[in-house]
Amino acid sequence: MSARSPDTPPANLRRALCLLALLALLPAGAARAQSEERLPAPVARVLKAAGVPPSAVALVVQDVDARLPRASFNADKPMNPASVMKLLTTYAALDLLGPAYTWKTEAYAAGPLRDGVLEGDLVLKGGGDPKLGFEQFWLLLRQLRARGLREIRGDLVLDRSRFAAAEHDPARFDNEPLRPYNVGPDALLLNFKSIRLGFVPDAGKKTVAIHAEPAPAPLDLVNLVKLGEGACGSAWYEAIRMDLVHTGAAARLILTGTYPAACGEKSRHVAALDHPQYVAGVFRQLWGELGGGFTGGLREGALPASARLLARADSPSLAELVREINKYSNNVMARQLYLTLGAEATGQPARAEDAEAAVRGWLARKALLMPELVIENGAGLSRAGRISADSLARLLAAAWASPVMPEFIASLPLTGVDGTMKKRLGGNGVAGQAHVKTGYLDGVRALAGYVLDRRGKRVIVVFLANHPNAAATKAAQDALLVCAWERSC
Repeated sequence: MSARSPDTPPANLRRALCLLALLALLPAGAARAQSEERLPAPVARVLKAAGVPPSAVALVVQDVDARLPRASFNADKPMNPASVMKLLTTYAALDLLGPAYTWKTEAYAAGPLRDGVLEGDLVLKGGGDPKLGFEQFWLLLRQLRARGLREIRGDLVLDRSRFAAAEHDPARFDNEPLRPYNVGPDALLLNFKSIRLGFVPDAGKKTVAIHAEPAPAPLDLVNLVKLGEGACGSAWYEAIRMDLVHTGAAARLILTGTYPAACGEKSRHVAALDHPQYVAGVFRQLWGELGGGFTGGLREGALPASARLLARADSPSLAELVREINKYSNNVMARQLYLTLGAEATGQPARAEDAEAAVRGWLARKALLMPELVIENGAGLSRAGRISADSLARLLAAAWASPVMPEFIASLPLTGVDGTMKKRLGGNGVAGQAHVKTGYLDGVRALAGYVLDRRGKRVIVVFLANHPNAAATKAAQDALLVCAWERSC
């Protein structure tokens, strides 16, 4: 029997320490490969019943402070994450810009202002605000009136130069060009370029009145909708056909079809004008309502060096806006935020390529290597987007250890409580215990975030499904959240 120093660890302990040292030298993906690849039994059962093969699914379950996962499957496989891609955009923004970051929309006088009359142009300079709403724009114009401005004798000039001009086809993704979620980014994005159409049936007259709010002058609304009988189905709006006809500087929206009287008053939102048309139309409407005079035209151009600042609208903080982006999966706001990263990084009119370079540079500095990553627009509204479950899990682990962790986690939907998870798992023990971002596209279902398990330990959970029947994997996602909460997977 050989002698052993009291300071020498036993052989089995030495082997364990050597193994840990070896794992520490391995890349993240290789280290994960050492753990068992398996689908948790509850998830496997639900997937089998749904007719979704295991090859179409990837997942990771891992304690936030652990190096290896408790469960993983296809973790290195590049998958379309749909809106779960917003986790990357929002965490990068919080870390790079800071939670207190704000956007500015400014109004300048390009000419002398005497006795309430501007002898020159009014310039609106966009800062890329993701959430410049109808009310905030109205308050900006009220500031102008409070400064004594009552008449503008020049033109309305729009400076949209913070984002580079780029072609955007709103019908490209799903052939729904009037849906507000398909609106492209713009440095002077106003109210998501959205118009609320209110449907008001009159059974006595057998008519349906349609009101637009706002009602920009460039939009001509033609109401040919008939009042109908029968029940009001959940997809009542599909019975209303909308045809958009562009007529020079204006547009005509023709509505036809049948509106069930049983629906009562309802509304839907459309994006029928381009960005300059919309801003100019809303400006004319609100400025007139505020008693202002304006007879000029609309131009686009850079802010003159001699222009004088008259009024400014500040956005809510980034910490507030990422809550709306993630809880309600707002694609338009996410795209605005993505381009803002490019603008801040370059100091030039931002392109999608600049935003991507900013995000990839940030990932490299954090040693979060993701060779499979494909980002198209930062929102996940993309058929090309790709990321692995492993990369998402490492991103979530880094966010958990970061100074912006509270703001980031608070932005995620809470199971059974709010956002896109409000109606899920409400009667289960995991209700209120998981902050998770969801993703939905045709053929894609995804979920990623954190579960506070029944022992009070935080767990990272990632689930990605790419399959024609991916919509049937909702129960598998829920089963994964439950088993993570129970610590049974």
